[in-house]
Amino acid sequence: MNFITRVFQRLPFLAGNLLSLLFPSLCSGCSNHLNRGESGICSGCLYRLPYTDHYLYKDNRVAKHFWGKVPFHAAMALLRYKKGSRVQRIIYNLKYNGRSEVGIKLGMMMAERLLKSEFYRDVEVIIPVPLHKSKEKKRGYNQSAFIAEGLSAILDIPVNDTTLIRNIATESQTLKGRYSRHQNMQRAFSVIKPGELSGKHILIVDDVVTTGATITACAIELQRCGIRKLSIAVAACAE
Repeated sequence: MNFITRVFQRLPFLAGNLLSLLFPSLCSGCSNHLNRGESGICSGCLYRLPYTDHYLYKDNRVAKHFWGKVPFHAAMALLRYKKGSRVQRIIYNLKYNGRSEVGIKLGMMMAERLLKSEFYRDVEVIIPVPLHKSKEKKRGYNQSAFIAEGLSAILDIPVNDTTLIRNIATESQTLKGRYSRHQNMQRAFSVIKPGELSGKHILIVDDVVTTGATITACAIELQRCGIRKLSIAVAACAE
């Protein structure tokens, strides 16, 4: 094998290294450079993240948000969320800085846990909490859809992101209290093709649950379709 042949064979590798030097990929949690094979979140951050064991127990912090509000089968969060934390930085980068690979990574991590749980074995459809068209157009993407994509890749369950729609571009929930959040979400969602969901176990997916107002509003509409079960999975739960 001559020198020219060896150079051409190594061009993809060399090009990848050059791009990494010019445009280094940074960890969404600590902003350090990612090593080869890391995606979105570095190994150090993955080791230090505050994971939950919600997938093993029905009586958990996420589930309590929905008790008495809407019928559901199971609920879980992958991580615990605090202001100023590593998890907040990761979610912020996913949500506002175009870090779609972070959503896929979180979804895959969630899926690995759901595979170990008896509660999610018969899920048939994954539905990401939708954004209003105006907000999705402005942001360029729906962060929950990337989480759903990661879940789907591991669980081999289809994602339906067209049946549940957001009717109203509601105000930001960030600075609202519990009551105001629920009021803000009234009539915010609807289902346009209920027949696609009837009789199925639905897994609804979002990035963060704080009071549960958004997911509750989605769940109420999904229950009207005659679904068999409703389960909930979020990347993080606020403490």
